[in-house]
Amino acid sequence: MYRGKSSDETLIEMNRTAWSGGEENNGFHANSDKETLQLENAESMLSVVSECSSAVSVCSSHSSVNVCEQCEREHTEPQQHLTSFKGVDKQQQSKDSVYFRDGVRRIDFVLSYIDDKDGEKKQDRRKVFEANLVAAGLELETEDKSESEDGKTYFLKIHVPWEVLATYADVLKIKVPFKTNDIPDKKDVPMSWLCTPYRLPEHVMQPEPDYFTATFDKSKIDFFLIEDKETFFPPSTRNRIVYYILSRCQYSKEDKDKKGIKRLLNNGTYIAAFPLHDSRYWTRSRDANCDSERYALYKYWARFSRFYKEQPLNLIRKYYGEKIGIYFAWLGFYTEMLSYAAVVGLLCFIYGVASFDENIWSKEICNETIGGQIVMCPLCDKKCGYWKLNTTCSSSWQSYLFDNTATVFFAIFMGIWVTLFLEFWKRRQARLEYEWDLVDMEEEQQQLQLRPEYEIKCTHRRRNRVTQEMEPYLPLTSKCARSVLSGATVLFWMCLIIASIIGVIAYRLAVFAAFASIMKDSPTNKLDVVGSLITPQFATSVTASCINFVIIMVLNFLYERVAIKITDMEVPKTHVEYENKLTVKMFLFQFVNYYSSCFYVAFFKGKFVGYPGDYAYMFGKWRNEECEPGGCLIELTTQLVIVMVGKQVWGNIQEALVPWLCNWWVSRNARNHPESLYSRWEQDHDLQTFGQLGLFYEYLEMVIQFGFITLFVASFPLAPLLALMNNILEVRVDAWKFTTQFRRPVAAKAHSIGAWDEILNMIAVFSVVTNAFIVSFTSDMIPRLVYKYAYYQGAEGSMEGYINSSLAVFNITDFKPENRPDDSENPDWFFSSNITTCRYRDYRNPPGHEKPYIHSMQFWHILAAKLAFIIIMEHVVFVVKFFVAWLIPDVPSDVKARIKRERYLIQEYLHNYELEKLKIQLSQNGPNIEQCTCPTTAATPVKLEVLSDCLT
Repeated sequence: MYRGKSSDETLIEMNRTAWSGGEENNGFHANSDKETLQLENAESMLSVVSECSSAVSVCSSHSSVNVCEQCEREHTEPQQHLTSFKGVDKQQQSKDSVYFRDGVRRIDFVLSYIDDKDGEKKQDRRKVFEANLVAAGLELETEDKSESEDGKTYFLKIHVPWEVLATYADVLKIKVPFKTNDIPDKKDVPMSWLCTPYRLPEHVMQPEPDYFTATFDKSKIDFFLIEDKETFFPPSTRNRIVYYILSRCQYSKEDKDKKGIKRLLNNGTYIAAFPLHDSRYWTRSRDANCDSERYALYKYWARFSRFYKEQPLNLIRKYYGEKIGIYFAWLGFYTEMLSYAAVVGLLCFIYGVASFDENIWSKEICNETIGGQIVMCPLCDKKCGYWKLNTTCSSSWQSYLFDNTATVFFAIFMGIWVTLFLEFWKRRQARLEYEWDLVDMEEEQQQLQLRPEYEIKCTHRRRNRVTQEMEPYLPLTSKCARSVLSGATVLFWMCLIIASIIGVIAYRLAVFAAFASIMKDSPTNKLDVVGSLITPQFATSVTASCINFVIIMVLNFLYERVAIKITDMEVPKTHVEYENKLTVKMFLFQFVNYYSSCFYVAFFKGKFVGYPGDYAYMFGKWRNEECEPGGCLIELTTQLVIVMVGKQVWGNIQEALVPWLCNWWVSRNARNHPESLYSRWEQDHDLQTFGQLGLFYEYLEMVIQFGFITLFVASFPLAPLLALMNNILEVRVDAWKFTTQFRRPVAAKAHSIGAWDEILNMIAVFSVVTNAFIVSFTSDMIPRLVYKYAYYQGAEGSMEGYINSSLAVFNITDFKPENRPDDSENPDWFFSSNITTCRYRDYRNPPGHEKPYIHSMQFWHILAAKLAFIIIMEHVVFVVKFFVAWLIPDVPSDVKARIKRERYLIQEYLHNYELEKLKIQLSQNGPNIEQCTCPTTAATPVKLEVLSDCLT
């Protein structure tokens, strides 16, 4: 499926142009509107390029023309070599254009550089590099530094003519239209009028007509629907072809391994390389030939006031390419699916608020005659005194909002929701693959496109078993050594994270006693509203969460650079392999970095405490933390909110504010210039660069968020709602950033979200297990149900007496001296009462029992119920997940039909095309014409120096 250009566009037919030499400092230029070359064969073409490239002259103060001897011998009119135009009046010619000075040839790419005083090596590299670009068929035009706003930057504009486009479209197997789509769309959706407020205009949503497409074949030009060669390939395809050439073009005559624009950017030969935006984002271009698609994207997509509108995915794909288009399609679909989870989560929260009065155990805690009479054992050694249970009244009520019967339902719902999300995304992705001509984009095609870095670093060659051609390869010993070193580095950093988390835990254990001592007589206790909330546990939890968040961000900043370095060291063969390797490394690190603190609170805190007579210690020094009588769920909620919300806020600030400030600083002197003075290439040059891994970080941010709302959602049903609010903002922030703050990225193809799909599936499966364990071991749901149906003494199940049942008894006289609190730490009421026992959170036999302080039978009943719940919940959710995955086909039936129809038409039309060509050939030769034995004198087609040595 292809959406071609509209029929009302201006059609400009261009002939094959010549390639000629340029000047020493400013590059090589072509003059397609003046002359055309009719070459006899490929050898004469290359010789012309060679001699013309050597016949260059230094730029003068005005336009100059140089004629080489070869041109004088072979042409009746000299071939001109254009140099830079220094005398152009900028006030008479609008520079906000994407065309060469002739107004015909489109600027497909721009390179910029500064001519340093001591940059002779850089100058030589540019000279060789640009000569090779001309030899590859590209046309160049240079803007002198006197024309630039800063007076020191040269801009080299690149145009790719039809012959080069056709050659590389054939090499890269680009799909182009050959027939108008004859399958009607099913647009009759019931109640579609309800979606009218969210719709965008049709010309924005569908900027191109529908076509059936086939892989481009240069030898079958007339098979395809080519109305205008100059506009047949969209700008995104044109800049992708140019970048492919730039990445493989040599810049050294002596060393053939020295090639590629990336290395030239790294060594400062060029300072920037980018395709142009087609207009300013806030207004249409003055050039009538420009489509001003950037303006349309900003108007209908990037404005924050459009947050409720659908995304113009086809326009995004047309302007930025399929890879960026598929990201925004996934982000939009993920946000849409989050709305359903957010609604259910909000309903569960509302249920917790509405059923507040049914919270009998919290009422018992807050009751002066029940909770006010229960004396609790000290929470730390020496510095913590005895305390009463009713001091945890507020946290008990807060915990109930997220720890109620709706928690179980929501945990099961999210296990099914994540399956529906992934399955429906597969269907959405399959439809996009068809509409965007990505169906037959096989991995083999990607494997053929080797990374230039791989070709350069791999000096060994071997014969490919399939193509029987020599190809570069990395020896097995070297590959194993690099992989082992890379794995060891990742393991070291993961251990570093775990060590930092242990440090945070040690902090929690060390400062809890200090907070307990300090806050005993703190003035904050007298505050009306928040006084009861500011407890030693709360202070410890919040400060530890904030410290943990800072450590997460610092380690994340450092590891990003390490991960890129070790991935480069592995020398991946293709871009797909490179991204997959980096994805795995980064996600493993981020998984441990962001989730380890939540895993500690959910599954370790309060589980290995011991009991008052035999406490467990960390490193033999710090006593392990205990959960409050209300459980650790509220603390897990606090940890989740701080890390998740903090990351989202920090991410949005980093994504939006930092590029805006950088662009404001760079363009502060030029941003008010009129278009005639501030050229299109200068405007884009002042924008921020969208790096090759820019999209990787966008995916990583969303996948980490996906982990938060699935792995720990049982503890915080409002997590999907927070994620939804963030993503509604995220879509527009990303759109605004791409449209206004970044240079136009080089278009790239991608038929899926890559390795992230497998990571999402892994998280989906793992989330069922984590939520089952949270409900069983972090929440108090199972102990309450066991008490209600097995241990309540009344006629009907009730929660009365649950608090007393859930607290074990300890004889104060059994305290060891090192555990007993100092007299100065005990409250006054402790000395005025004859208190002989204290209570602690556990199910153990009381003192005086034949087996004192040993786990009671109730403990084992509860443990059995917890394990049974985990097994039942996991099996139920997994059965439903697999059934739903089986029930929903990955590819919609209508898409399957269209794919079959397109493949059938390709075979039929190609057969008819070849048959018609054969008939024409036979009719021209005649039935009785003898075979000619004379030598052929017809001119052979011009052959370009195709940079496809990496294709095997």
